[in-house]
Amino acid sequence: MSVKTGPQRFPGSSRANWYQDDYPGDPMEVNVVVLHTTEGRTLPGYGGGAVAPNLTAVPDFGAKRLRWYQHFDIEVSSRALANRGDGVETNTLNVCQVELVGTCDPSTHAKWKRAGHSHIFWPDAPKWAVDGVARFLSWMHEEHGVPLSGPRSWPSYPSSYGNGGGQRMSGAQWERFKGVCGHMHVPENDHGDPGSIDFAQLLKYAREDLDLGDEPAEPAPGTPRRPPFPGRKAFRTGAVNDHVLTLGRQLVKRGFGDHYRVGPSRRWGEADRLNVRDFQKSRPELRGDADGYPGPLTWRLLFS
Repeated sequence: MSVKTGPQRFPGSSRANWYQDDYPGDPMEVNVVVLHTTEGRTLPGYGGGAVAPNLTAVPDFGAKRLRWYQHFDIEVSSRALANRGDGVETNTLNVCQVELVGTCDPSTHAKWKRAGHSHIFWPDAPKWAVDGVARFLSWMHEEHGVPLSGPRSWPSYPSSYGNGGGQRMSGAQWERFKGVCGHMHVPENDHGDPGSIDFAQLLKYAREDLDLGDEPAEPAPGTPRRPPFPGRKAFRTGAVNDHVLTLGRQLVKRGFGDHYRVGPSRRWGEADRLNVRDFQKSRPELRGDADGYPGPLTWRLLFS
């Protein structure tokens, strides 16, 4: 059984439709994101969670942003894929699943457009919607190591249904795959979503988002470079190392040392965790899972 590592809640996501208590799922180490489209215009009920993904992105047209709802932890299996008992694992292998509210079907898009219904046609999504998905992918890359890469073929719907575009992976390909793909690529499934979403543009925005704009490309002369992130194991309970001291000194420097009685030390303790938590709460990029344990994004923001 895999041990969950890293933040499990996407910052800013709502837990108003949380299903993990009713469908506990299996822990897993995620290295794949699967994108779906709901083929609807509102947040689905998912049968009370029986067929829910990990997260759903709902467009807010007035604010021009995506509103995120999280249904399962990032590294707990969700239930939106077909998963035969005698085949490869799909839901439970290594997959975080995201439903994008809207459609990939050109005929549905035309019908809703004629009726005046606000919606997103994901193959031609507005930039603000693509940006919203890209931010999620960049966060998954930084905090969970999901590669910002994926299949070359993203055929349009309905040719993407079944394996009409030749895009669906074999079982062996699926088990080796790491990165971002669509429902259309997953074996044992026949759905064709998200259709011809502009995957190249999505990855471009995700890579751009990794540069948060809070530090220069090259430090000013005399400015020390940010130390490399040593890995989460350096900050486990009872750990003693120089990385803990480096972290503590930077927390104090940034004004987040209130929980130290004397000052930072080389031993990781509760004061360190509380100070890191306070820093995480101060940053919108980290508020979703302010648990006090530094990951790559916390480290980068703290030393920027």
